Amino acid sequence: MSYISKDEEGNNSKQIMSDEEVAKLDLKSEKANKLMKKYEDETGKYAIWQEKITEGFKKWLKGEKIYDRDKERISLYVAEDTKEKWQEFIRDHNYTTISKLIRDSVDHFIEQKTNIISSGIHKMDEKTIANISHALKEPLTSIKGFSQLLLENYKDDLDEEVLSTIKNIFDQSLLLENKIINILDKIKVEEAQTQYDFLLIEDDLATIRLLTSYFESKGFTCKGVVSGTKGIEELRISTPKVILLDIILPDISGYEICDMIKKDKKFKEIPVYFLTAIPGSEVEKNLGNADGYILKPFDFSDFEVVFKFL
Repeated sequence: MSYISKDEEGNNSKQIMSDEEVAKLDLKSEKANKLMKKYEDETGKYAIWQEKITEGFKKWLKGEKIYDRDKERISLYVAEDTKEKWQEFIRDHNYTTISKLIRDSVDHFIEQKTNIISSGIHKMDEKTIANISHALKEPLTSIKGFSQLLLENYKDDLDEEVLSTIKNIFDQSLLLENKIINILDKIKVEEAQTQYDFLLIEDDLATIRLLTSYFESKGFTCKGVVSGTKGIEELRISTPKVILLDIILPDISGYEICDMIKKDKKFKEIPVYFLTAIPGSEVEKNLGNADGYILKPFDFSDFEVVFKFL
């Protein structure tokens, strides 16, 4: 049986749900969407992670305390001399935790780069952008990678408190990754015409990250964009060898984009494969000029068919 909780001032806060009500909650309903948004706004954490409801969200729905330790142990992954420098800086400047120092440092770094871009340097060569990207993403890769490995390989061996911290580190690394990508996307490259192996037009960032990592592990390059408009803009400045195209996009249908590509003399020879969760029978009826399709959820072996074009 659910009941209404009170905040510290005695005002109604939110409806507390029972275990049974949480288990029966329809995650696609309007009620669930409102609850998920409220939880994410309040905690800065994901309500759904890897397509499953998170333990933190379940606890929040049941009115339990959400563990949110400020001291994220990112310092475990740095050398002792580096950690000592951080600690010394913390003591001299009245910081409370290493985590706060790291967050402020990253925010300051991003702000400085943004100021440079907005103050008149609107175009940079590829080498400059590569250097900025490397400086931002290299340390983030280690933090994100190690936390993901711990979650995937040692989840059952970790106690709940440690697991919650590692999940928080991983979630924060994803948020930071998106911030970095958004900033770098605002920089125009002077040498516009580039070529890479895959252009992935897909509105799900998790799928973009997954496939980019997979293709890179195979030695291929991949550029992912999250809308049909961005995909068309990307084709104006680049020439991919293969295009993987979602059908249901937030702005333009994948079918329309495929027709536009195949009617363009410059791009019509580029293989286009739909990447979609739509039933295969429906895709085949509307395949048009596309060279094929791959259905979600996919196996990595499904992409062997497009490697022949590289």
